[in-house]
Amino acid sequence: MTLDFNYILFQIFPYISLAIMIIGSVLRFDRDPYSWRSKSSQLLRRKSLIVGSILFHLGILVILAGHAAGLLTPIALFEAMGISHGAKQILAIVAGGVAGVFCFIGLTLLIHRRLFDPRIRQNSSFADIAVLLLLYAQLILGMLTIPASLHHLDGEEMVKFMNWVQHIVTFRSGAAEYVRDVDMVFKLHLTLGMFLFLIFPFTRLVHILSAPVGYLFRKQYQIVRRRPT
Repeated sequence: MTLDFNYILFQIFPYISLAIMIIGSVLRFDRDPYSWRSKSSQLLRRKSLIVGSILFHLGILVILAGHAAGLLTPIALFEAMGISHGAKQILAIVAGGVAGVFCFIGLTLLIHRRLFDPRIRQNSSFADIAVLLLLYAQLILGMLTIPASLHHLDGEEMVKFMNWVQHIVTFRSGAAEYVRDVDMVFKLHLTLGMFLFLIFPFTRLVHILSAPVGYLFRKQYQIVRRRPT
């Protein structure tokens, strides 16, 4: 009996990584809430942080939103709206490519700052550096999927990933078969993405779950008074 690594990676591993992400995040928030933060190094040195941070977060938010909407929206809904698979594929390539460039420039600046600014490097843990490099690798793999996608402008390749994700989140069998024959760069991108879910609770990535979205819609500005003299 031979091991089916495709089945292990794309049918079993997704549930392992998601389970660890959810349970681990809950346990960390419950047992060690003071570690639940982004560990920003802005106070150590503000210079070179702002541009890199804005470009990275702008790019990554567009990428994440695009992935969520593109992969989780039922295929029948796109068809009902008259959006062809080819049009969706081209939109994903263009929007994802632009956002990817922004993210790449921003992340490059942040990694350079983290590695080559002596003060920042001294106050960075192994996990701080490792998670940035893993995100960098994942971003590069994502950008490398664009040339592969240009060979499938009919959008049928993207439909495979939509079916894979939707089968996983609805606990249906047969998910792994949808990605069995896709290009290797896609498989590497998917695998590293699931690995990031796996390590999520143990890194600074948890701050994503505490994004201050409500701050954007606050009813009044924060009032800051001068200290009495």
